[in-house]
Amino acid sequence: MTLTELKYIVAVAREKHFGRAAEACYVSQPTLSVAVKKLEDELEVKLFERSAGDVTVTPLGEEIVRQAQSVLEQAAEIKEIAKRGKDPLAGPLTLGVIYTIGPYLLPELVRHSIASTPQMPLMLQENFTVKLLEMLRTGEIDCAILAEPFPDTGLAIAPLYDEPFLAAVPSSHPLAERKNVSALELKNETMLLLGAGHCFRDHVLEVCPEFARFASNAEGIRRTFEGSSLETIKHMVSAGMGVTLVPRLSVPRDALHTGVRRRKSDDAHIRYLPIKESDGSAPPMRRVVLAWRRSFTRYEAIAALRNAIYACELPGVKRLS
Repeated sequence: MTLTELKYIVAVAREKHFGRAAEACYVSQPTLSVAVKKLEDELEVKLFERSAGDVTVTPLGEEIVRQAQSVLEQAAEIKEIAKRGKDPLAGPLTLGVIYTIGPYLLPELVRHSIASTPQMPLMLQENFTVKLLEMLRTGEIDCAILAEPFPDTGLAIAPLYDEPFLAAVPSSHPLAERKNVSALELKNETMLLLGAGHCFRDHVLEVCPEFARFASNAEGIRRTFEGSSLETIKHMVSAGMGVTLVPRLSVPRDALHTGVRRRKSDDAHIRYLPIKESDGSAPPMRRVVLAWRRSFTRYEAIAALRNAIYACELPGVKRLS
């Protein structure tokens, strides 16, 4: 039994496909398949059920794969201990970020990280919350920037900031003349949503629950539209197709100043309005956090990353410590 064989079975369990697992491990499929079969023969158990185009992990295989992942993490920790003896921050840090945070935080975060800890390059991965949680669990990434809530997976959590939502409406819309808007006033509008899998879609539906039923039935085809990214949604708002909610950091810096002549762009045709609730309740927002496995022991790296995040300009958000 070798660490390489353990790496292969973890990859197959994750990908549910021998070809994709081989690609992830940078080996040919026959090489991976032979190694997995060799391990099954050595253990005298069947780890995977194979069928046309489908691979499932057997119940006993699930337990063995979990133990294999633990062994791989412990083996990696031996290398990390050696590195920390020379420099606690030496070596890359693999960071996952959800799609609705990455484009607005990462460019500046990377600059601050390079300036403060050049010996710790950030290896970045954008994905959905559910996928990043899985990658954290399997050790594919070291930490992740996520928006709460998400399933409790026993991770260590450090709050970063609370980010308010703003309503984005076409500049020609009657609401564009307002200083703010309530969620109730958006009830009868055509709401543009991110597609399924984006946690920000769920956040929008929490603020405007009336659209939850439209987004899940045939009537929703007429009442809502779905986009693949916030920038796609904003283009649709600019074209007058409807309204949406966006996180504060996605709003251009000059876009909140009414009457200011801005460059000709899609954002010049969008008005961003604070959301003010008539009942005096707090405006809608999301809490952004940094999450990592409790078994991850590069505490100095996590602290350095948090410091780099706090060094970024975060206009309109409430920093947390």
